[in-house]
Amino acid sequence: MNMFRKSLISLLLMFALLPAGFAQQGKSSALVVGGNFSEQTNFSSKAPVFDRNARDAEVAILNGMLKNRKYSEVIRRINDLISKNYLDKRFYLLLAIAYDGLGKTDDVIYSAGEAIAVAPQDPRAYILRAGAYLQRGSYERCRIDIDKALALNPNSKLAAKIKKELDEKTFVQATAAKEAPAVHKKAPAWVTWYFVAIIFAVLVFVYLRYEDVFRRPKNAYSRREADIKEQYDFLRQIGEGGMGKVYEAYDKVLKRKVAIKRVRPELVRSAYIREQFLSEARMVALLRHPCIVEIYTVIESESSLYLVFEYVDGQTLETRLDIDGRIAFSKAKKIFESVCRGLQYAHSQDIIHCDLKPGNIMILENDHAKVMDFGVAKKMVDNDTGARTVAGTPAYMAPEQQKGFMRKQSDVYSLALCLYEALVGQVPWTVKGFDIANKKIFPASRLAPGIPPAVDALIEDSLKEDPKERLQSVDEFWSRLSAINPLPEDPEKTHY
Repeated sequence: MNMFRKSLISLLLMFALLPAGFAQQGKSSALVVGGNFSEQTNFSSKAPVFDRNARDAEVAILNGMLKNRKYSEVIRRINDLISKNYLDKRFYLLLAIAYDGLGKTDDVIYSAGEAIAVAPQDPRAYILRAGAYLQRGSYERCRIDIDKALALNPNSKLAAKIKKELDEKTFVQATAAKEAPAVHKKAPAWVTWYFVAIIFAVLVFVYLRYEDVFRRPKNAYSRREADIKEQYDFLRQIGEGGMGKVYEAYDKVLKRKVAIKRVRPELVRSAYIREQFLSEARMVALLRHPCIVEIYTVIESESSLYLVFEYVDGQTLETRLDIDGRIAFSKAKKIFESVCRGLQYAHSQDIIHCDLKPGNIMILENDHAKVMDFGVAKKMVDNDTGARTVAGTPAYMAPEQQKGFMRKQSDVYSLALCLYEALVGQVPWTVKGFDIANKKIFPASRLAPGIPPAVDALIEDSLKEDPKERLQSVDEFWSRLSAINPLPEDPEKTHY
């Protein structure tokens, strides 16, 4: 009986210890990427996959580092990830935040500009760049960015704070010194009546000289609006951009089709900006070239401005790429010959386009093209800084253009980006393999077939960050492009 009890107790102890053994086995360490094989399980190691979950996890780690103010470590970590082709569009915004923590305003402006290029509807990048501009004393560019941020997110407290600081720094309060009243002798009555007569005569002269202005009815602009609709039949809307909507219309007086752009009212609400816009539009209206869409006239109304363009029956390069994916080099070369000739003429008239992109290149029959929408074009100035203003589409803007400096080399930069996108189907910044740390693009000839390697050198020389190291003219760009012959096989489709 004692033996039976001992056996029963032994069995109970074995069953009691058995779960503990399984629990100990379940607590073995998980597989660690990059650890010693002896410390791993017997499963085969796998290369890390930078999928959506991995990117979200990495962004969470970086956000934690930013909360702990480890700004330099964030910058090193992101650059290391990018060097391994682990890309995420949120990295640009995180870089801007890290540089802002270190007080590097130039790097904040550049990284925030990259973030805006990939996510133009995110107000945080505009807020960061506005803060950097405010620290540098660039109040005009700061106001442009902070107004855009508040338009995207009116409830942003940080944007409101920056706007308040900007208003305080730009507000000028006139202080008039109070002078003690001087004691004057009373003038004779005839002197008073003499000056009254002179003032009356001046007022009569001004009234007679500008009688038509004084008699203009209050609804003069409205009558002008009615005149627009009397002369033009608006047929349909054919486009919409950052500046306004474009309509196909029919000129009943001259019996021809036209394209009419109605500029957004908020762009010309200020009398100063309206006059500046009119001045630039009149300047561009002087351009007459077969490769440029002509502006016929500019019409002013109370609520907006109307630009009447030549109507071109074709499709934009942007639409062609949406349909075909990319364009063969032989066809792209012919299209960009027309683009280069149009830009050469504009530059010869000292006019910079400032917003060259596939949406502003109209392709006609036989692969001829016309450059259009010189709406934000600027007059070149004779100094080292160039025209000073921020204008254009962020994804196609040269580095100096993002800082408000524009010159003809800025158009060369945008021209090279358009050629790259036409041949590959996407801009260099979105291609896997783009080296953001060194700002080195992935060669186009390695992304799609039929692209001569000489194109890579042309695009690389046109995208230099320093405009003085870049190709200096559109003429030089076309000279090199025209010398490149298509490869024997020039297929229409990409291999990816």
